[in-house]
Amino acid sequence: MKVTIHKLFEYLLSTASAPPDCVLGFSLSQPPTLSAFLGDLDPNLPLDWNGVSFQGLPRLREHVIVQAGLSGICTPQDVLITAGAAEANYLCFRQLLEPGDEVVTASPDWPQIGVMAQAIGADLKTVRLEGSKGWHLDLDALCAAVTPRTKLIFLSNPNNPTGLLYTAADLARIAAIAERVGAWLLVDEVYAGLEWQGARAPSIAGIYPRGISTGSVSKALGLQGLRTGWMICRDPGLIRDAVILRENSSEIMNILGEHIAEIALRPERLAPALAQARAEGLANLDHLDRFIAAQPRLSWTRPQAGLIGLVRLEGEEAEGFARRLLAPPFRTFLLPGSAYDQPQHIRLGVGGGAAVRLDEGLKRLAQALATLP
Repeated sequence: MKVTIHKLFEYLLSTASAPPDCVLGFSLSQPPTLSAFLGDLDPNLPLDWNGVSFQGLPRLREHVIVQAGLSGICTPQDVLITAGAAEANYLCFRQLLEPGDEVVTASPDWPQIGVMAQAIGADLKTVRLEGSKGWHLDLDALCAAVTPRTKLIFLSNPNNPTGLLYTAADLARIAAIAERVGAWLLVDEVYAGLEWQGARAPSIAGIYPRGISTGSVSKALGLQGLRTGWMICRDPGLIRDAVILRENSSEIMNILGEHIAEIALRPERLAPALAQARAEGLANLDHLDRFIAAQPRLSWTRPQAGLIGLVRLEGEEAEGFARRLLAPPFRTFLLPGSAYDQPQHIRLGVGGGAAVRLDEGLKRLAQALATLP
């Protein structure tokens, strides 16, 4: 079946012709510049395949294991470097799912699974997260949705777009639900490292033998342009099949992306980079929280992690409002919740640094809200 466009990307395409003055909802940390890495790059580096492993640079894969907290549980052989977490997810969906297979996910969550399930001909079942209940995932409802036909459970942790964070106890229960029917459990962990209280949740690849953790350097480190991510799984067959499938798409990783990601994930660089990202993100999150509290039409459950959250907009359909906000005189971008099947919500975020002009964007948002009847 032909792949159809999901609402999130459709909205981005339809609104990308004229750059906005301000962006509300930037989903990654402030991107560093290439100059931050030049001192650690070999100017004689051949811009060819790494020549060592089709799974990615061994040193990079070692860093991936360490940053995920999986030392002693997983090895670099359990890691495949991919073109971002999106490719890692795609490779899993394409090799694990066949027509008629059942897939269970939460809603709202990262919509890639819905697009791929439809294209493959799999049966998608969703467990609804309710904003009025703090976006909490009802694990009993998840258990009821999983049947002997369930081939895959897909979740993001922290949740994209609500910022819900599943705890170690939650993940253990979810793994037990998957194990009951022998399902694979794929958890997209791209926002891991941006927790606002407490420690990072454990990676699912270390909890469940059929657990697959995907991630990237895009969000917490702001290195989206590298297109460097990974999948981690202790099943060697899954990793091998993903390498074979990738041969027919991106084929190999870009060598410059691998080397810059390896530098960025070195422990002595990663820790201060995450600390800075958390400090900047938390300051902006506090600011956004105060703004929402002062607006009678807006309310939200403050994200537990990550740089984005869903905000309820009272008395107005969100997509129409988002398009009016993007037009003159406001020229401010935000993503409507219809991209996540939440038409009464808008997505706001605190990433991107000074370039997104958060303060000015919030000022214009307040002015637009004031024009509503």
